[in-house]
Amino acid sequence: MRSSLRLLASVKPARYLEPFAPTGLTGLNTHPSPRPTLIYIYRATLEKLKAFPESSAYRQATEALTRHRLQIIESTKPPGFDAWLERVKKTVAAEPERFASLRLADGSYVGSLRDDGSDNPRGEEWDGEKLEPTTEGPARTPEEQARWEKAIEEAVSATTAESDFQTKEMKWENEPALEAEQVTEIEKQIGGGLLEEVIQVAEGELKLVNELYKSKAWEELEEKPRPGQWTYFERKTA
Repeated sequence: MRSSLRLLASVKPARYLEPFAPTGLTGLNTHPSPRPTLIYIYRATLEKLKAFPESSAYRQATEALTRHRLQIIESTKPPGFDAWLERVKKTVAAEPERFASLRLADGSYVGSLRDDGSDNPRGEEWDGEKLEPTTEGPARTPEEQARWEKAIEEAVSATTAESDFQTKEMKWENEPALEAEQVTEIEKQIGGGLLEEVIQVAEGELKLVNELYKSKAWEELEEKPRPGQWTYFERKTA
């Protein structure tokens, strides 16, 4: 039913869903890359669950559901996926160190670049633009100011060959988009509403896994419960 809301929110049906277009649900827009996003979140969840005891009921239930949904997502490949993967492999082979941060634990690669388009996984680096004088910090004498500006100019003009910062733009081709029909089919198989809702649930689950891991919820209570504390009212039978 909710998939029909997405169609009603669009002016006309299309082969592909328009990124960030209304889905028909208030405050929820069409995700630009739902497939690689879900794959990343589900794999991160499964990896974190490995730290839980195998006897944990929460781990067993969450792993089963996560693996099931991950299989659905991974088995649905967008048109041109294989050709895209080959191009990615060639790009990575040319500069393996440069793209090392995009390589996943299973040997595959992320489907989309970070939102800020940064060349470096740590975020955008200084672009070499001249720093403006600031009034913060201890005052400098004219001589100290001159030495400071000279040091900055020399740093800018110096070669960056030995720097660990990548200053060139990362040429990374994002994974092809899923067709609208593929999105609808995935939503039917998962049965959790729109893919954008499924992503929200997956993000919440990963956050919960992290919190349970930090608290080690599977361990024994430090303060034992009093006798009868967990005994509730029961239906009396004749």
